[in-house]
Amino acid sequence: MLKKTLCLFAFAAALLPVSVALSQTLMGVDVERGVAMKTRDGVTLRADVYTPAGKQTYPVLLTRTPYDKSNGASFGQMGAQRGFIVVVQDVRGRYTSEGEWYTFKHETEDGFDTVEWAASLPHSDGRVGMYSGSYVGATQMLAAISHPPHLAGICPVVTASNYHENWTYQGGAFEQWFNESWTSGLAQDTANRLIKQKTNALVGSTVLPLSQYPVFNLNTSASGAEMTQALAPYFGDWLAHPDYDAYWKQWSIEENYANIQVPALVIAAWYDIFQGGSLRNYTGIRTHGGTEAARNGTQLVVAIGGHSGWARTVGSVDFGPEAPFDENAITLDWYDFLFKGKQNQFANGKPVKIFVMGDNKWRDEATWPLERAKQTRYFLHSDGKANTAAGDGALSIVAAKKEAADSFVYDPANPVPTIGGPLCCDPAHLPTGPRDQKDVEARPDVLVYSTPPLAEDTEVTGQITLDLFAKSSAVDTDFTGKLVDVAPDGTAINLTEGILRARYRESMSAAKPIEPGKVYEYKIDLWSTSNVFLKGHRIRLEISSSNFPRFDRNLNTGKSAAESAAFVKATNTILHDSEHPSALLLPVAAK
Repeated sequence: MLKKTLCLFAFAAALLPVSVALSQTLMGVDVERGVAMKTRDGVTLRADVYTPAGKQTYPVLLTRTPYDKSNGASFGQMGAQRGFIVVVQDVRGRYTSEGEWYTFKHETEDGFDTVEWAASLPHSDGRVGMYSGSYVGATQMLAAISHPPHLAGICPVVTASNYHENWTYQGGAFEQWFNESWTSGLAQDTANRLIKQKTNALVGSTVLPLSQYPVFNLNTSASGAEMTQALAPYFGDWLAHPDYDAYWKQWSIEENYANIQVPALVIAAWYDIFQGGSLRNYTGIRTHGGTEAARNGTQLVVAIGGHSGWARTVGSVDFGPEAPFDENAITLDWYDFLFKGKQNQFANGKPVKIFVMGDNKWRDEATWPLERAKQTRYFLHSDGKANTAAGDGALSIVAAKKEAADSFVYDPANPVPTIGGPLCCDPAHLPTGPRDQKDVEARPDVLVYSTPPLAEDTEVTGQITLDLFAKSSAVDTDFTGKLVDVAPDGTAINLTEGILRARYRESMSAAKPIEPGKVYEYKIDLWSTSNVFLKGHRIRLEISSSNFPRFDRNLNTGKSAAESAAFVKATNTILHDSEHPSALLLPVAAK
């Protein structure tokens, strides 16, 4: 019973912050908590405001978060001590702010209203910059496309560019692990609010207990669907809209770069779940931004970790003393440069700063993608026995001629497990980042293609694409690809990966079944990396049809796992010969 379930959280709900503004001074910073503003439709949103005690005029740094504004206290203090007014606001329907929470829906209008309100605060000099990442990056991007007059800069960190293709789906596959874990993490506050606001209306409802984890999943029972509608209606809508349709286009950043009129510091990360979207945001604003200031002033930083953790060691790899990344410090440096004209790292004339793995060093670049990176085809080869790392699969810049195809059986009941990679938001249950892929590579449903040990260091920096010629016995299936760096001792560390659902091979807007037995060309986006494959290492490609639970299992029937439990096995075949030149496309950077 929902009544019983909600009662489990009644005590926590009673401890929710009181919606009354409180003021105090801490370490030379005036802090006012719970400051109210009204949106254009009359909803009250609340924010904590951190103001330098000097009472001059200052630029404003604004963040709008669904994760509880009280968690922004550290940056608030730090920013105010650096000479900024810092505003940390709960978005609509979260924690102390009124209204109903629904992902993305209100962030453009509420963001516009909040920017203009923040610009009018006492001691504001009228310039507002936004900051922070993930969904908080989305609140920036969605505000920026409405170009509020007083918005002067943004700093979106590890966030998406398209909430269909690099938030909820990728290559047409449902991002099951992220969607379930992230949504479950947000459920507690929504449950608390229901206790305070709607308990009587929901008495008698039957749901799954919130103690279950994940709270939501794509195979919900009728009672689970009822709880999803009560606590996370957007999750059900995500499942109901697998195509890139009008539901998603209303929030597309990629279709609105021309409406972004301010410079951005885009912060991306290798092994981050939104890496692909972050890099698209950078190139999109640099190419299509609505003003010269946006196009020429936007800069890019690509670090290690993101949602996999800002640290020296990410996953199982120690990236050396240069790897740790201080998001708060870099954000403040950006606004020192942008708003105060300080000649720091952002003033050197090179807008791109990347961490190069393998060398494990930071490097400044003039462009992204790198102009000197040459797109190089590494063709797939075998005698038809590329299954497992012990097979005969090879990669070479020499094109294949006449070769036997490679086949494997993909069984949805026994999918290839996710081992590391760009994950969020539950590392305790599914560890993130770079990890040895030896267990995956021992499976017969994984094809493995490797170069010989390299005679010299080889740098690969930029977007990775898998051009695959394949057929299936089913009417639909998935194809996955993974780029791996293999050390001389055999340790196989994943770098980047991708997936393509066959029925979306032509367009994400319209599913189209495949004809069993027919060969199709699949172009699979493996996103990007910057890695030096050291002398003696090998470049490796893994191909399969599943990566679970990062992505939902393709049932090979044309139906999704959200609408059916029935599945069939699929025999999937990869061709690599003169007529079907399957290849891994790598941007090899000259020294």
